[in-house]
Amino acid sequence: MELEVRHLRTVAVIAETGSLTRAAVLLGLSQPALSVRLRRMEEEIGAPLFTRSPAGVELTAVGEYVLLRARSILAAMSELRSGAARFVERAKPVITVGGSAGSVLLGLAERMGAELPDADVRLTMEYSPLLLRDLLAAGRLDLVTTVDYPGFEMPSHQALHCEVLAEEPVFVAVPGSDPLAAQDEIALGDLADHNWAVSPPNGAGWPDCFHIACAQHGFTPEVPYTTPNADTVRTLVAAGRAVAPCQPVYFGSEDVVVRPLAGNPLWQRHVMLCPRDGTLAKRLPTLVDFARDAYWSFVREHSPHYDLLRAAR
Repeated sequence: MELEVRHLRTVAVIAETGSLTRAAVLLGLSQPALSVRLRRMEEEIGAPLFTRSPAGVELTAVGEYVLLRARSILAAMSELRSGAARFVERAKPVITVGGSAGSVLLGLAERMGAELPDADVRLTMEYSPLLLRDLLAAGRLDLVTTVDYPGFEMPSHQALHCEVLAEEPVFVAVPGSDPLAAQDEIALGDLADHNWAVSPPNGAGWPDCFHIACAQHGFTPEVPYTTPNADTVRTLVAAGRAVAPCQPVYFGSEDVVVRPLAGNPLWQRHVMLCPRDGTLAKRLPTLVDFARDAYWSFVREHSPHYDLLRAAR
C-alpha cells in the first residue's frame, strides 16, 4: 500500500480529536473502517503511529514525526488546489474555512453551506491560532475562527478584520473525589497546591495567560503534564493526578467535575478573521451572526452553564 493524501489527512484528524470514534465521524468512515486504514498505514510505515487506551489515542514518537510532515504536505496540497482553481473554471467556487474542531467551526460551516448552496465549503483544522492567521494572510484560507486571550488579542488591522464572536471564561476540571468539587465555583488560589495538566503552547498567548493569572493569585502552578489530548487530560483528572483548565463545554462526569473559577480570572475570546479584500468580506456581518449562533447553540447543547455564560458576556 502506498501512502496517499487521504492517509495523511487521517493522521491529522485522529491527532486533532484524540479519539478514533470522533475522527471516524469527521472523516465520514465507520470506526472499524478507520481502524483498518490506520493499521494498514502503520504496517506500511513499519511502526505504530498512536498508542491506544480506553481513554483515547496518543501519538507515538513516530506519529509525531509523521503528523508534522503530514500537516506540511496537506497545507501544500491545499495551496496547490486553491492556486490551480484560479486558472480552472469550477462548477462551484471553493470557500476554505480554518479553525479547530470545537464550538464554532462545524456549526458555522453547516450554516454557510445552507446560505451558500452554490459554493463548496471546505474545512482546514489546525491547533495554532497564529498558523491559522498566517494561512489566511497567505491566501490559503478565506475565513478563520480561532481564539485569543487577554493581553494577547488579535487586533484588526489594515488588511484583516477581527470580529469578536464570544468572550468565554475558562473553567477548571477537578477530580470528583476532590473536596473542591462540592463547591459551585472554585477560587484559583485554592488550587495552588494541585498538579495541573495543561495543553501545550499555541503561540498565541496560551498557556502564558494561565501562568499570569496564577501569579496574580499568588502562586506558580506545578505543571507535570502537558498534552494536547483531551482524553488524556480527562484520564489524569479522573485518576486524581491533576486538575486542568478547560472550556465550559468540557464534558463533566462523576469522576471529572467542571466548575467555574471564582471571579473569572481567566478568559478567552472566540474571534473571526477575514481579509478586508477577501471574497467573503461583504458577507462578514452575516457570517459573524452565523458563528455566534453556532457558538451559543453548541454551548446550550453541551454545557449546563449556559445561563451563567450568557450572563457573563
